[in-house]
Amino acid sequence: MRMWFVCRFCCPAAQSNSNPEWEAKVLEYFKGQLREKESHSWVPSLNDVPLHYLKPNSLVKFRCLVQDMFDPEFYMGVYETVDPSTKANVLRCGKYKDVTECGVDLNSRNTVTAERQTFYCVPIPGESPWAKEISFLSAARVVPSTSYVPSRQKRSYEEDDDDMDTQPQKQREPHTGGKFGTVNEPHGNGDSKRQETEAPSSQTTAPSDCSSHLDLNFPLPGERGPACLVKVYEGLDSFKLNDTLEIYGILSVNPVLTVLGEEKDPSLLLLNPTESMETPEEQRAHDPPASLVPRLHMLYARPLQHNNPLLPSAPTEDQSAFVSSFLVEMASVRAELLAYLTHVLLGDGLAAEYLLLHLISNVYTRRDVLPLGKFTLNLSGCPLNSYTERLYQIVQQLVPCSYRLSMSLHTMNSMRLVPKKDYVANRLVSGALQLARNTSLFLDETQLEQGQLDSSGVRNITALGNLISWQKVDYDFSYHQMEFPCNINVLVTSEGRSLLPSDCQVPLQPQVTPPNMEEYLTTIHMAQFTSQINKFRVYLSLARTLDYSISDEVTKVNATFDFSDFQPLHASQEQDRTTEESQWQRALITNTPSGVDIKKKNVMWNKHFSF
Repeated sequence: MRMWFVCRFCCPAAQSNSNPEWEAKVLEYFKGQLREKESHSWVPSLNDVPLHYLKPNSLVKFRCLVQDMFDPEFYMGVYETVDPSTKANVLRCGKYKDVTECGVDLNSRNTVTAERQTFYCVPIPGESPWAKEISFLSAARVVPSTSYVPSRQKRSYEEDDDDMDTQPQKQREPHTGGKFGTVNEPHGNGDSKRQETEAPSSQTTAPSDCSSHLDLNFPLPGERGPACLVKVYEGLDSFKLNDTLEIYGILSVNPVLTVLGEEKDPSLLLLNPTESMETPEEQRAHDPPASLVPRLHMLYARPLQHNNPLLPSAPTEDQSAFVSSFLVEMASVRAELLAYLTHVLLGDGLAAEYLLLHLISNVYTRRDVLPLGKFTLNLSGCPLNSYTERLYQIVQQLVPCSYRLSMSLHTMNSMRLVPKKDYVANRLVSGALQLARNTSLFLDETQLEQGQLDSSGVRNITALGNLISWQKVDYDFSYHQMEFPCNINVLVTSEGRSLLPSDCQVPLQPQVTPPNMEEYLTTIHMAQFTSQINKFRVYLSLARTLDYSISDEVTKVNATFDFSDFQPLHASQEQDRTTEESQWQRALITNTPSGVDIKKKNVMWNKHFSF
């Protein structure tokens, strides 16, 4: 399916009609097209296709996190120009574009000023390589011709239309027929397939004078991918900071936007008349080169409940059929996953049970300040050397989004975890705790050595404690702090009891002592078929998002527990007991639909673990 209809936004006939009813019909047309089965796979993605292969003013999509929200801006919704051939006055629409094509009559009484807002969006932080690869394999493919020329603006769109096409791939089988694990895990093939749609590095490298001082403001160090300035016209109240969205919109990469603020040609009029009022620092942050940070004029945005490409991303009939077919084998998949985690945790079945509960935990509501559903796990007694790093790699292979924070003294003293407002550039400087919902945050406390935490380190430890206890991050606005709720799964690995709070501490009790830990864990992971790993991935995402209710029988069992009798097994008598409310919350978490019967749960309560 070609995206030829996108160009109607740019044709004079459409632009001369500024009737709001026409605009509503256009938006409804796009939404209707995107409701068709498999239609989302027809649209090229900024996450998967190099920017220089995408056609300007075409329909694209972007899977992203809203990292910052800039102040509202005014633009010329309708403006009047003089047609150079007929010398007649023509009304044009300024919506879904950044730059006017012809000279604007600034004295025209027909000029209409409108308002829009700009979001700074980045790829979802910590997205796992397997999730990116499967999304890439199932995305619309943009195929360039052999006579590809990087300077796209020098070619006419008519010529280029013959060189570019979009074709849906056939790797989306997990969404149909209830067959699971049919997406093959790439082992080298994915890289070669990516090269088919990537130009040589000499063509993709940004000019050194632009990239050397431009910070793309990714929350996590080492992240790569496109950042994007998203222009939003409708439904501003429905979006929040840190939302994860799949945005469909018109791509704008006008060469005028590639040159930084003060170097722009004054003869070219931008649609935002307030742009000249910005300071150089603001212009650098708000108007980066379009070759590095393209503009995307939003037509439609879907909130993402998850970013697992093996599951349908929107509530549809296909999703209902998919869930129904998977529920049949959910209990068996859970048993296989538990056995896998038991091997990974050196034969400790109890630790595997709690790790599984941790992986499917989810903040489903808040009662006053208490987030219900969170389950931070402290796995203590972990072997040193490379065990925790390999454990994280295994967790990363199971969840679609994760990040490992090595809590060394240097990292805690130097790393910025909490986002901070930069009033000079008028932007929110990202921090490592600006994460998407349901991200697995792996805190490796075994890396912490003796030494002194400075003031920055103390603030970072405090921020981690608040995240664990209250599922919130207090962003630094210099003169005050602003609280942002979050939903992050935190797993802490440590030698002894963690210095951070947790909902449950489980001392690891290895039943096997492999002579070569690295080889042992590698063998366990490689023994799993790709189809089996994919089933584990589907199970964890579904168990977290499905609605469920606790039966009366389980409720009665929980009601009979006397929580005052539970003492921390290895803690001193002077240590404060956990509040009854949080203990009750843990009882509810252990009764999530994970396939454990009541008798087994009673045994788990009395086994060797401490709160």
